[in-house]
Amino acid sequence: MVRPRKVLFISADQWRAECLSAAGHSVVKTPHLDALAADGVLFRRHFSVTAPCGPARTSMQTGLYLMNHRSGRNGTPLDARHTNIAHEVRKAGMDPMLFGYTDTSADPRGLHPQDPALRSFEGPLPGYHVGLLFPEYMADWMNDLRAKGYRFEGRHDVYQPRPGFDKPQDRGHRVIPTLFKAEDSDTNFMADQVITWLGDHRKDDWFMHCVFLRPHPPVIAPEPYNDLYDPAYVELPRRKATVEEEARQHPHLAQWIEAFRRPNHYDEHNPNHLIDMPELELRQMRACYYGMMNEVDDAVGRIVAHLKATGEYDHTLIVFSCDHGEMGGDHYTWGKELYFDQSFHIPLIVRDPHAASDAGRGRQVEAFTESVDLMPTMLDWLELETPAQCDGRSLLPFLRGETPTRWRTEAHMELDFRSGPYSGLDAEAALGLLPDECQLAIVRGERWKYVFFAALPPLLFDLRNDPFEMHDLAGDPAHRDVLLEMAHKMLTWRLVHQEHVLSNLHNGPNGVEDRRRVLR
Repeated sequence: MVRPRKVLFISADQWRAECLSAAGHSVVKTPHLDALAADGVLFRRHFSVTAPCGPARTSMQTGLYLMNHRSGRNGTPLDARHTNIAHEVRKAGMDPMLFGYTDTSADPRGLHPQDPALRSFEGPLPGYHVGLLFPEYMADWMNDLRAKGYRFEGRHDVYQPRPGFDKPQDRGHRVIPTLFKAEDSDTNFMADQVITWLGDHRKDDWFMHCVFLRPHPPVIAPEPYNDLYDPAYVELPRRKATVEEEARQHPHLAQWIEAFRRPNHYDEHNPNHLIDMPELELRQMRACYYGMMNEVDDAVGRIVAHLKATGEYDHTLIVFSCDHGEMGGDHYTWGKELYFDQSFHIPLIVRDPHAASDAGRGRQVEAFTESVDLMPTMLDWLELETPAQCDGRSLLPFLRGETPTRWRTEAHMELDFRSGPYSGLDAEAALGLLPDECQLAIVRGERWKYVFFAALPPLLFDLRNDPFEMHDLAGDPAHRDVLLEMAHKMLTWRLVHQEHVLSNLHNGPNGVEDRRRVLR
């Protein structure tokens, strides 16, 4: 008997890795994701290999490092020659569904210059059957709100704070809830759409990619999520005593700090100054961010409950992760485009229904895993071949209580910070760089973290003694040997993982031979 094949690939947006109660967070409570982790595996050292949204999702969906797919900014075209998870899943006779967004910028070659696909970076990844496209303009959801009687003009004010709300004295601005109720929110709307589709396909094999916008800014939540956490119990960000001292660490950091001085650069409809807002306002921002996570946690819980009610839970591979992290005020910055761990360290929970994974249930893996591992993992579970282009490896052995051979001992990240229509700053002008010089790469190990810039000074952090990356050691003569060792590691990584689709193929008397060595 052929067993059912169902894959639910859930992605949130801008979720810090430690913000799970299963990971030991002192404030955030995520009961539904905790339950999923208890029945699956939580990967505690999982990193996005790049940021921001479009590039990060491209790496997740193609299994490629940024240096190979080169779609480095929101709006940078994705080369059509690359395959992706949706194309590969079709080889199993499945029609992969997308509910949400992938932020994919179309390859302009072969398209007419007036093609609408070239006027947005928020297109769907080729190969997906779109069930609900949920980019920035969110027309379907906003039409639903209007049909329910809500009054607003458009995307620019749908997330405005509710007028007339009586804010308590011990709460900050971001306790003010949204215009809409929780049952009418974008998160709940997405969950409703997903559950409706699943209800119509319970007897089918399926692959679904469900993407939640939250906890991406703007930082605002509907009741009761707006006030789940008392800001008095929320930790302050990790930062130096003054913004001037912080900015001296590196020109890249100084440029971003300067960008956050602009009103509404990160969080729309927020009257507070992001750099020097009062302590209560700062704590409230983080408290609201946590509440937005709870809203997604509840939505995931609803979807999982539906799968259990229909009996599909016992046949469904469930993957929960996100595109990239969030600075959250650390180092006086917000968002996800800096070299610190907070930009790249993200959650990953994988739950395999098969008995072969019973030995791994409840496991918390400390090995370094990367977003490029998701595509090979899902294809491996579907018993499909992993394309030669993929830079990642399957995580199935971890799910089964094993440790794969020759597993990586560092995480690797890249960031392309050249200017563009969605970047919010002009790095070339501010730092005196050429566009192709606006790049950095990171090797992050157990103790040492090395950040190499194409045309700016490098950074070195001792994470054992400086876990929040406050003190750069790159210029310290006592750490010269460590700096050299980390530079060698980075060079080795780039040599091994540079474009390799045809590298292991050999033409000879017997035709084409594939000499790849697949590790498990």
